[in-house]
Amino acid sequence: MAKVDLVKVGNNLLKSGETGKSVELLSLWQDQPVVLFFLRRFGCQVCRWMATEISKLEPDLRANGVALVGVGPEEFGLKEFKEGGFFKGPVYVDEHKKIYKDLGFKRYTALSLVPAALGKKVREAASKASAEGIQGNFSGDLLQSGGMLIVAKGGEKVLMHFIQDSPGDHLALEDICKALGISANAKAGQMPVCNEDVCTR
Repeated sequence: MAKVDLVKVGNNLLKSGETGKSVELLSLWQDQPVVLFFLRRFGCQVCRWMATEISKLEPDLRANGVALVGVGPEEFGLKEFKEGGFFKGPVYVDEHKKIYKDLGFKRYTALSLVPAALGKKVREAASKASAEGIQGNFSGDLLQSGGMLIVAKGGEKVLMHFIQDSPGDHLALEDICKALGISANAKAGQMPVCNEDVCTR
């Protein structure tokens, strides 16, 4: 886990997906612990599936006084993402991708994206998303990666800093709960078995 300067990162602004108003990132952990889920893109099929998975924790997080917040790197696709009901928490946009950069979320190159996007983890997550009826598109910034930041109340400390290595990487629900020291009733979706029928389409 890379060292995160919460003061530096926290002073960055996010745009609310609901009101359009800007807020400082640190305001999201001022009064409660927060799970910040950084999506690659709002239109990404795998990101949408991950958002639905993480959202399974929302009732348990809320019961334990923990906020669940989604962040995207651009406004493109936000309306469709919200209308699809993929995420059970407020959503913000890092319009200048400054927080993404400060947290070390890498940008792919056109050459590195293809092998990463065709990797087994991505194929498995995309297959699961398709099986659950979750679709996506290829609009927006295809080169940005994402991850997660879990911060204790008041910015006391970073509980988890997760950086995607490939577009299919995500934290297990139990790892999120463990970082927060809580238990949850949510059950993770089963990743599909990757076979010729599922992963080669």
